Amino acid sequence: MTLDALRFDNAWARLPDDFFTRVSPAAWKNTRLVDISPRGVHALGLDLALFTDDSPSRETLRQVMGGETVLPGMDPLAQKYTGHQFGVYNPALGDGRGLLLGEVETDDGFWDLHLKGAGQTPYSRFGDGRAVLRSTIREYLAGEAMAGLGIPTTLALALSINDEKVQRERVEPGATLLRLAPSHVRFGHFEWLYQARRNDDLERLVAHVITRHRPSLAESEVPAEALFGDTVVRTARLIAAWQAYGFVHAVMNTDNMSILGLTLDYGPYAFMDRYDPTLVPNHTDTAGRYAFDQQPGVGLWNLSVLGQSLTPLADPEALRTQLAEYEPALQQEYARLMRARLGLDYVQDGDAQLVQDWLTLLSDAGADYHRAFRALGEWAVDEGAWLHEEVPAEGLEAWLSHYRQRLEDETRDAASRRDAMQAVNPLYVPRTHLIQQVIEAAEAGDMAPLAEFRALLDDPFTPRPGMSHWAAAPAPEASVICLSCSS
Repeated sequence: MTLDALRFDNAWARLPDDFFTRVSPAAWKNTRLVDISPRGVHALGLDLALFTDDSPSRETLRQVMGGETVLPGMDPLAQKYTGHQFGVYNPALGDGRGLLLGEVETDDGFWDLHLKGAGQTPYSRFGDGRAVLRSTIREYLAGEAMAGLGIPTTLALALSINDEKVQRERVEPGATLLRLAPSHVRFGHFEWLYQARRNDDLERLVAHVITRHRPSLAESEVPAEALFGDTVVRTARLIAAWQAYGFVHAVMNTDNMSILGLTLDYGPYAFMDRYDPTLVPNHTDTAGRYAFDQQPGVGLWNLSVLGQSLTPLADPEALRTQLAEYEPALQQEYARLMRARLGLDYVQDGDAQLVQDWLTLLSDAGADYHRAFRALGEWAVDEGAWLHEEVPAEGLEAWLSHYRQRLEDETRDAASRRDAMQAVNPLYVPRTHLIQQVIEAAEAGDMAPLAEFRALLDDPFTPRPGMSHWAAAPAPEASVICLSCSS
């Protein structure tokens, strides 16, 4: 199937007219494709071979991303929603620089094609509707990395650059990202209808999400309650994965929360280097509302706002009961992930304390979060010196003594345990300083590092010859890089 033969079924465009505004993408100067994601291509049921140099599909994709054309069946629109930003309700939100071009029907489900950097919309407020190469590369690599780690996320089909000069903190190259997601429905969509007291439309939105994305809930006695319960558990598991893999979203506003439990809207995010539970990579967040260790609580707060928005359609007490499932679901998933990272097959009562003591060691030593887990995996076989180099903490030997005792209750041999640990402990992580190297190369016209790093993040666990520089931690003397929301 060629790109222009994609099947579109644009259900969002059939919702009430004020759920969106139809907007044509802006045409940008001299758009060039920078990279195409094999993962994104396969998600749409396409063949990567279609996009070789000078192929018709590659040229069509370039034209779509440059705002020069739309595919047959596309119906570009900007979605309307609201949300709480840093805890304050903002009624004037919506797609301000992105357009839902259309909803692709594949054999495995639906994918939104969403063009970021498509130009101004009625919801742009004071923005220019454009995207820059820096932030576009960051989102592109984040989606690839999260998918490689098995964490629910939006993806991208491709990334392009153009000759527009865009003013942010400095003048930067313009770019566009063709984002993929089963849905872009946010908590803020429900908040908007609740605040406007549009209960019939709120019910219509619930029905849309269930019919399109959660058909197993269709026979539920109270659909809003069923959808909320599903979102509670998915969000809990999502944030558990963020915590287990050291990911800081940094802008967990309710309009950035997916009703399907996807990681959505990558801005000043960070995968931590030295373990710091209070890490805040967004210099806009002066109060630390969205610090790493605050994310579980923020997830609960955001879900409580969503639950309040559904009270016209469900009994509040029933919604509170669903919300109470959040913490157990998060703790259970986090414990499962961390046991796997420590090479533990079986559940024991002291495992949570063992994990917490390990994290305390990392914090006290200023150890690199990701390299420490890789070193522990190797220690599981040879008890070599690498772990002591990575975690130079006074209490390491005492912790290892408890860890040895715990491993006595496991049945796997040391080599099998090491292989299992390295299969869940990533070697290649989209660290901020590495992404910055990719950005600087791309802005200088060298796109090869982007493609190379993207390929490694697709399978972050397997070492590749000659690629050790992509597994490097920042220099010990390097300060933590703090970003802005324009990132």
